[in-house]
Amino acid sequence: MMAVTSSCKEGNKIAMDNGKYVRYTPEQVEALERLYHECPKPSSMRRQQLIRECPILSNIEPKQIKVWFQNRRCREKQRKESSRLQSVNRKLTAMNKLLMEENDRLQKQVSQLVYENSYFRQHTQNTTLATTDTSCESVVTNGQHHLTPQHPPRDASPAGLLSIAEETLTEFLSKATGTAVEWVQMPGMKPGPDSIGIVAISHGCTGVAARACGLAGLDPTRVAEILKDRPSWFRDCRAVDVINVLSTGNGGTIELLYMQLYAPTTLAPARDFWLLRYTSVLEDGSLVVCERSLNNTQNGPSMPPAANFVRAELLPSGYLIRPCEGGGSIIHIVDHMDLEPWSVPEVLRPLYESSTLLAQKTTMAALRHLRQISQEISQPNVNGWGRRPAALRALSQKLSKGFNEAVNGFTDEGWSTLESDGVDDVTLLVNSSPGKMMGINLSYSNGFPSMGNAVLCAKASMLLQNVPPAILLRFLREHRSEWADSGIDAYSAAALKAGPCSLPSSRGGSFGGQVILPLAHTIEHEEFMEVIKLENMGHYREDMIMPGDIFFLQLCSGVDENAVGTCAELIFAPIDASFSDDAPIIPSGFRIIPLDSGMDASSPNRTLDLASTLEVGAAGNRATGANSGRCGSTKSVMTIEFQFVYEIHLQENVATMARQYVRSIIASVQRVALALSPSRFGSHAGLGTPPGTPEAQTLAHWICQSYRCYLGVELLKHEGSESILKMLWHHTDAVLCCSLKALPVFTFANQAGLDMLETTLVALQDISLEKIFDENGRKALFAEFPQVMQQGFMCLQGGICLSSMGRPISYERAVAWKVVNDEENAHCICFMFINWSFV
Repeated sequence: MMAVTSSCKEGNKIAMDNGKYVRYTPEQVEALERLYHECPKPSSMRRQQLIRECPILSNIEPKQIKVWFQNRRCREKQRKESSRLQSVNRKLTAMNKLLMEENDRLQKQVSQLVYENSYFRQHTQNTTLATTDTSCESVVTNGQHHLTPQHPPRDASPAGLLSIAEETLTEFLSKATGTAVEWVQMPGMKPGPDSIGIVAISHGCTGVAARACGLAGLDPTRVAEILKDRPSWFRDCRAVDVINVLSTGNGGTIELLYMQLYAPTTLAPARDFWLLRYTSVLEDGSLVVCERSLNNTQNGPSMPPAANFVRAELLPSGYLIRPCEGGGSIIHIVDHMDLEPWSVPEVLRPLYESSTLLAQKTTMAALRHLRQISQEISQPNVNGWGRRPAALRALSQKLSKGFNEAVNGFTDEGWSTLESDGVDDVTLLVNSSPGKMMGINLSYSNGFPSMGNAVLCAKASMLLQNVPPAILLRFLREHRSEWADSGIDAYSAAALKAGPCSLPSSRGGSFGGQVILPLAHTIEHEEFMEVIKLENMGHYREDMIMPGDIFFLQLCSGVDENAVGTCAELIFAPIDASFSDDAPIIPSGFRIIPLDSGMDASSPNRTLDLASTLEVGAAGNRATGANSGRCGSTKSVMTIEFQFVYEIHLQENVATMARQYVRSIIASVQRVALALSPSRFGSHAGLGTPPGTPEAQTLAHWICQSYRCYLGVELLKHEGSESILKMLWHHTDAVLCCSLKALPVFTFANQAGLDMLETTLVALQDISLEKIFDENGRKALFAEFPQVMQQGFMCLQGGICLSSMGRPISYERAVAWKVVNDEENAHCICFMFINWSFV
């Protein structure tokens, strides 16, 4: 036997049969390292080829080279694990510091509540005895600390603005680290090394407020720059204009800002803010950026009201950014607003009175964006079909901004309203301004004439009752043919010259004539971008319909039905053959916002596919405990917006078509909503149920039972009451099932399997088994596959396979076994890839 166990530490030595070690020469190590970087797990043939190609290795036996590669992989694995543990340790240390600070804050809050309770008890007793002392002086003396004005008037001079800034800083710090606001933990949030941070919402204060504490692998100055650029991470922010900048004597900066926020629906006006922002450095080196509205400043700078906007108030808010030991920053974020809910219909007021919704859309969005930027800097990989993460973010922002602009229809963007046809359910706007059309009339290589010189927008909003937004949105995404008109899709594509698209070949999930091709996703998968391929659709070209494929760029978010207070969006736009970063984007889509987001309630555990109800994903967005399976009566508002490019002389015809099309979509959504309503599933639909559909639970049971039968060992260590399906989903190795067909395709994968293939449960079903293996892997697979059907299992040596994005993946070994049902008939083949990693 060769000595292998201790050789992980001695990678530059040869393990001889007699137990002695002989060192490799530097030239030999260099040759082996070159091959290792090309292929970490070379086959026997490849190792022999290496010996033939490199004379300096001719005195080394193939088995000794095999041992060298084993040791090299072992060292690499140890290095990665050590790096991962160091990173986790740094995060835990910083998180522990945050928790200790939170504990101190809570102790202060308890002390203050005890003091106030004692004060009010004594005040009540004094009031009872006041029958003998009714003088005004006594009453004023007892409560005089309540009569001191909190915000004395300030003037517009630099000294006056500095006074307002310092006051804002004090109030912000009292909210961020003190007890000025009573904070309660946001439902579903669990602190941990992989969580987004500690998130809390206000209880019983003016307006709505949210606070978060988190970590980011960026220095404080960079964090401040990113957070100040609000439109880059806050999708509801239309613009932030810096009106004036003043430097203070203490090294700080005062800025006067005008900010506009989009309205989330067609049923409410947009908001704007007139703000003061103060940036300074504290004595301990912490960087602070704090803001507040200047609405009530006497003789101060003012901003006149803007048409179609409601002036809202930002109470003292901001960011406290402290350097973290070992690099990075600890960030405290406070958002506190009064959004003037009186200005919207009563049914929509929960949107403007929900601290949970504010936390999801603003506070947590800032932390997520910082984490995303930090990851992109540490892992600057090119993905998404050759695009860097920054380019993909820019595309997603263009989709979101275009959708918001159409929903709001601002006149300064060139939008004007068309006259109604007598029914006010659908609103039509047109835009033929040069700025809007600049990106549409481009000259493409296909040489066909432009089909439009104006844009028409048809939009509507509707209230939904007792329909989980995430489930409804998933249905709209996966079953496009249930609501979309193929002729309208073809018209939209042709209007932007979206001819047959030359996108790289990829594999995705097919649903009703559409193929979903994954493009990119955020760290927590709360938002992802994809390309939708509609196969064999008709293209309008010179008044003729020509067969071909149509492609849409699509942005999807809010599909996690266990997230609390999350807005669900499906926004898409036809793309042209070039798919360039500056391609014209004319988005349409759906937005569903829960109106009961302040309540800790989640949707019922019902799904549209095999395993999408599993309680998986980042802990930061999960509702836990008994409430996670509860379903009450929920309301939500849905906004529908579609844009059409057209020739101006066809406006009347296009307007009629657009109205009819949006009304047909409304009817389809109502029909689908009725079908998805929990009330249709009996009176017990709201009761808590185990995660996963019965079919998914059954499949997990068959997988584990067959593994035990054929290999003689347990696949899972079942402990406690955790379901088999949930344990299989969280298994560290990639587990994938494929069908028993002439061309096997994957039908199920756990989370590790989806990560390995870089795909989703939706897109998994169109990936065939043979396409994930390289040539050597396919040969081995076809040679050994009959063994699975005969003896029930087979083992594959380590090798290379490919993800859906075409990235090579090395794995140590793989096991395949036949999955049989309760009648002992073969149901599918299950593969498990052990110790896989991207090359």
